[in-house]
Amino acid sequence: MQRREYPVKLTVNGRKIERVIIDPHFELKHSDVSDKVILALVQKLDGGQFEADDSSGAFEYYVADQLELKGKKYKLVWLLEQNELYIGVVNAYRRK
Repeated sequence: MQRREYPVKLTVNGRKIERVIIDPHFELKHSDVSDKVILALVQKLDGGQFEADDSSGAFEYYVADQLELKGKKYKLVWLLEQNELYIGVVNAYRRK
């Protein structure tokens, strides 16, 4: 499984984001969440200011919980890398 990359135009934490990189490892447990759903969830981050939940080296990790999309709630785990213009999606799944 390879990472998938999509172009976007977003601003998150005051940074211009130009692409989303989706790491496919989450599909082992959450194959019901498509890239289309993930991209719609990432769009909901546009214009937001978020506090990092964790950091490691150049990476800051974030959790956006209870994101609503078409009447369903999702949790999105994502990262930003210092001096980079992408959001990396680590995990995404539907909340019950």
